[in-house]
Amino acid sequence: MAGHSKWANIKHRKGRQDAKRGQMFTKATKELMLAAKLGGSDPVMNSRLRMAIDAAKGMNMPKDKIDTAIKKGTGELTSGSIEEVVYEGYGPGGVAVLVEGVTDNKNRTVAEIRKIFSKAGGNLGESGCVGWMFQTYGVLTFDKNRYDEDQLLEVGLEAGVDDVIDDGDAWEVRTAPEDYLAVKQAFEEAGIEIQNAEVAKLPQTYVELDVETAEKALKLYEQLDEHDDVHKVHANFEIPDELYAKMGA
Repeated sequence: MAGHSKWANIKHRKGRQDAKRGQMFTKATKELMLAAKLGGSDPVMNSRLRMAIDAAKGMNMPKDKIDTAIKKGTGELTSGSIEEVVYEGYGPGGVAVLVEGVTDNKNRTVAEIRKIFSKAGGNLGESGCVGWMFQTYGVLTFDKNRYDEDQLLEVGLEAGVDDVIDDGDAWEVRTAPEDYLAVKQAFEEAGIEIQNAEVAKLPQTYVELDVETAEKALKLYEQLDEHDDVHKVHANFEIPDELYAKMGA
């Protein structure tokens, strides 16, 4: 797997199959609250909040729920205290796993995350044990059947595109995190359809696993991703083509 598109496709497939709208809204609400708490309620000045609002709108979250979450984050409305958490550990086959979350109870969340790792044959590690393996990028994917590399570069270079990667059936565009929103806006204004867009922590190297071990690692990934306090999960294993095809992603 050269880039990120298989992971993106699996997440979209999983979202369509699970259709856990309430859980999606819960996670979006926590991210909106945290973003507003850390950077204020003005999305023009708070890029993290802009991304959180964009993501919430993308899942058709009602505007009043978005506004309420922001007001809770700034303290305008009463709510429980929330904070950002990061967990690092190892999964089946020794894969590195980085978990980003938002919680109102760190003790409860870390105990539950540790249990998920343990049941999956992995283990929760110390802070910093795998974080160094990942680097943060803005990542946007595009259908190769509709666009060519020159089209993407023509629109994206001035906005801040760092690289365009051939990722099999998709083009993967990478940006510095601070350029992500400008690049995304440039493609939208040019009428170029984005398959998936996010700020993600990408591994600098990938671990190749056999299908059986990859299935176990993917199960850990999905169990972590389904936890209400988990915002994003990052892992450094490749999804074998055989498993990818089997999943119908």
